[in-house]
Amino acid sequence: MSVWEVLIVALVLLLGLVGVLVPGVPGPWLVWAAILWWALQSPRPLSWGVLVGSTVVLLLSNLVRWLLPKRRVRGSGVNRRMMAWAGTGALLGFVLVPVVGAFPGYVGGMYLAERRRLGSHGDAAASTRTVMRAMGTSVLVELFSCLLIAGAWAGAEVWG
Repeated sequence: MSVWEVLIVALVLLLGLVGVLVPGVPGPWLVWAAILWWALQSPRPLSWGVLVGSTVVLLLSNLVRWLLPKRRVRGSGVNRRMMAWAGTGALLGFVLVPVVGAFPGYVGGMYLAERRRLGSHGDAAASTRTVMRAMGTSVLVELFSCLLIAGAWAGAEVWG
């Protein structure tokens, strides 16, 4: 693959990661489509393995999200700014502490957004707990699975 094609795959993966946080954008589908296109353009055992692995990861994340109890999102204080902070925190956590850093980064980003909005630690912590119960867990599962796939792709590109 040329450098431009790799950059396009990376941009679609990034758009998919952002799409996980933005309602109405099919983030996991974009991530999977980018991996599919990459595997078709670079047919080798490693790329097919990443494609099969990403398919399994996305199917499992959908199963986990389906099994999670439904919570009420309305009235929990969820807004786009908070999700942007949470997603940024997850991405930074994933980069700083590979794979496992996504969860504390997600919760930390959500807490920082609430701390900026509400001002005090107690109110921000209570609001963060409420939001995590309402919707954070299902978004976190989806974001973590997409970050895992993006990390597998980056590793295959660098070392494969």
